[in-house]
Amino acid sequence: MQLLIDFILHIDQHIINLVNYFGDWTYLLLFLVIFIETGIVIMPFLPGDSLLFAAAAISANPKYHLSIFIFIILFLIASIVGDSLNFFLGEKVGNKLTKQKHIGKFIKQEQLDKAKTFFDKYGILAIFIARFMPIIRTFAPFIAASSGYKYSKFVKYNVAACIVWVLLCCGGGYFFGNIPFVQEHFSVVVLGIILVTCIPALVALFKKEKKAQ
Repeated sequence: MQLLIDFILHIDQHIINLVNYFGDWTYLLLFLVIFIETGIVIMPFLPGDSLLFAAAAISANPKYHLSIFIFIILFLIASIVGDSLNFFLGEKVGNKLTKQKHIGKFIKQEQLDKAKTFFDKYGILAIFIARFMPIIRTFAPFIAASSGYKYSKFVKYNVAACIVWVLLCCGGGYFFGNIPFVQEHFSVVVLGIILVTCIPALVALFKKEKKAQ
């Protein structure tokens, strides 16, 4: 867990290390991170927004010979196809995964319940909103499928959400990631991104606690 936290907080340096060591294979490695974070239900803790921001920021620096357009295309494919895989898993196995001894350690029933509450509150619009919320976005396709939503209905909102998410995160990184202040305080910026994307979940939790009082 400590390694994961270090990777997220210093994600720009770790991506640079990947570029220096693996070269163009970095595209595939980052594609896999987003695909797994999105598609494999047991990996909601992998970086998403911050990785897109950092990768785009590094691609804006000609020193590393990375293409922002390749990143945008790959991240779009990873998020859309990953969500489709996630939906397929929810459709086939649903909440049964939480009852498996080993998988249940990663997928907590409590997490699924929170995602379902969020989904019930916002309906089909939750698919769009959840794309911008860490952890919840990993469970949203799974919950949508297990709740009986048709894939044709799900995919419309999902594709739109993925396009907006990738363009916002990559655009932010590309145009602002190399500003000296941002470079010098990249860990703080990453924490800020994480905090901002968690605000909707925190607001929902606050409202729930207030009602319970």
